[in-house]
Amino acid sequence: MQWLRDMWTKEGPGIAKNAPKKTGLALFAEIFAREWWEMVKLNILFILGSLLVVTIPAAIVATARISVVLVEDRNVYLLRDFTEAFAKYFVRATLWGLAFAWAVGLGMYAITIYAAGARDNLLFAAPLTIAVFVTVFIVVIACHLMVLMVMRDMPALQLLQLAAMASLIRPMPALAALLFVAALWFLHIILYPLSVFMPATLNFSLGMFAVAFGVHRTAEMVLTVSPASGVHREQHAHDASHT
Repeated sequence: MQWLRDMWTKEGPGIAKNAPKKTGLALFAEIFAREWWEMVKLNILFILGSLLVVTIPAAIVATARISVVLVEDRNVYLLRDFTEAFAKYFVRATLWGLAFAWAVGLGMYAITIYAAGARDNLLFAAPLTIAVFVTVFIVVIACHLMVLMVMRDMPALQLLQLAAMASLIRPMPALAALLFVAALWFLHIILYPLSVFMPATLNFSLGMFAVAFGVHRTAEMVLTVSPASGVHREQHAHDASHT
């Protein structure tokens, strides 16, 4: 049974120290090529962690935590790191999940109402545009907040402020990541039933990795200008030594 235990507990592969640094899509592809098997296992852990439904936010944040570690090219002990993050962020993830679910739900309701009104009266086009913009912006804030949450422990108000700042400074990488996630699920739909195993193997973990990869640089930027940036460096060093 040693092979089964190693499958979940051994550290992921690394890269050569002297290898040339890649950026952008090349770096994304390199990490995916190196860590794809870890992402398959992470996808399974996410599904298992989401079975009770109320645990979905915690499973999402735990998956985000692993994704950030992959982006930063640090060692991953998948089962241990996932379960630790799941327990650590459970309450915070659940509360934030409820808050953003309510906000996005309200935005979608407004979009539906204004879209119905715009069919008969063009005056509704303006509030419809505003509702779409605000709803999308809330989702972008949620992406940044989730990554910032697992990068540094901070009070809720400060976390929200930094997430909003990051979303205003560089919203496009987060939007690109969300489009990638949408494309994954669109691909699953159009290729079904050939793609029947995509959600069970990669869609959730790869989608979360895309989000973490897209917003990570912006998250680091706002953490640098934050008054408590030294806390992040100390925590980062602690996590690196822990892994």
